Amino acid sequence: MSPVSARPPLLLLLLLLVCLALPLYAVEKFPSCLQGPTGNPGREGNPGTNGIPGTPGIPGRDGLKGEKGECINEIFEEPWRPNYKQCAWSALNYGIDLGKIADCTFTKLRSDSSLRVLFSGSLRLKCKNACCQRWYFTFNGAECTGPLPVESIIYLDQGSPELNSTINIHRTSSVEGLCEGVKAGLVDVAVWVGTCSDYPRGDASTGWNSVSRIIIEELPK
Repeated sequence: MSPVSARPPLLLLLLLLVCLALPLYAVEKFPSCLQGPTGNPGREGNPGTNGIPGTPGIPGRDGLKGEKGECINEIFEEPWRPNYKQCAWSALNYGIDLGKIADCTFTKLRSDSSLRVLFSGSLRLKCKNACCQRWYFTFNGAECTGPLPVESIIYLDQGSPELNSTINIHRTSSVEGLCEGVKAGLVDVAVWVGTCSDYPRGDASTGWNSVSRIIIEELPK
């Protein structure tokens, strides 16, 4: 083949290279070329699968030390049960002026409780001159000291000897009160008659022609 006949293919190849390179050159040289319209948004893709669980985090720091709490001891006590007793006499008819009139034995369940005592019966005092008599309770032979004795008195003033000698009134009366500090166990509760301080005694009578009674009840504080 002659050199002249080989040139046309070479020229065609050069023209082809220029045609391919020219658009790239134009884009670099002239970037302000107009863009075509924005295409329509694509459809949402399917949700992806869950990722691999992450590794555990670093343990947090210790919190501040709290205040010291209070120690509370719970005490469960048994429910309170009524505890009472009555001793009664149809006709005591005690004409003594000094001494024990009647007694009643009681079982006290707790040492921290109180005793309520009541004597109910007819009382009388008779004298020609001023006189005073005292009816009172004892607990195991001693008067109450928590806080004070349980007592009741009758006082007659001085009047005419003729009038006072005829006064003979028997009235139903009561001696009542609370006593604290009596220990648990068997308690001898008694009612006595005696004199008042600084006054002479008279002619006393207890429980004439009627029912007399002592009532004892244990009460919580």
